[in-house]
Amino acid sequence: VQQISGMLMKLFQRARLEKPGQVDPRAAEFTLSLLAAMYDRSGTGYIKTRSAAAALIALSGDTLLAKYRAFFQFYAVPDGKVALITRSALRSLLTDLNQIPAIVGESCTLSCVEIATHSCFCGVLNSAIVEEKFLSWLKSEPAVLLWLPTCYRLSASEMVSHQARCR
Repeated sequence: VQQISGMLMKLFQRARLEKPGQVDPRAAEFTLSLLAAMYDRSGTGYIKTRSAAAALIALSGDTLLAKYRAFFQFYAVPDGKVALITRSALRSLLTDLNQIPAIVGESCTLSCVEIATHSCFCGVLNSAIVEEKFLSWLKSEPAVLLWLPTCYRLSASEMVSHQARCR
């Protein structure tokens, strides 16, 4: 938790420099509290860096494709010249990501994670998949992660303006 706190302080300090007046001075504190509520419910003082990174990526303002690629990079394992994501790593990713809606009472059961993992690996004979297959599966908007593209579309639509008058 202390390491993550230090990283968040640096991250938000840099953000305050880039966008003066737009970043709350307590952003690092609030973000750390959110991460602890999601990943350290028993108060051990330990949060997996990878879990925290997945949440920060999911909650970032980046494009969906950039988020999906970052998830792959964090959870994939090297296999020679390529990186692959295993069933186990996919389960970990989905479990980590599902702590985000769970914090607001929209939790998913473990069976949802298993069904999603099975759907991703449907027709795959190997024990792991390449990034292209992973991205293709995510673009199909699996039910277990439907909240992620929905939140992205909502945040993207906040910046849309039109000149039409409503009645």
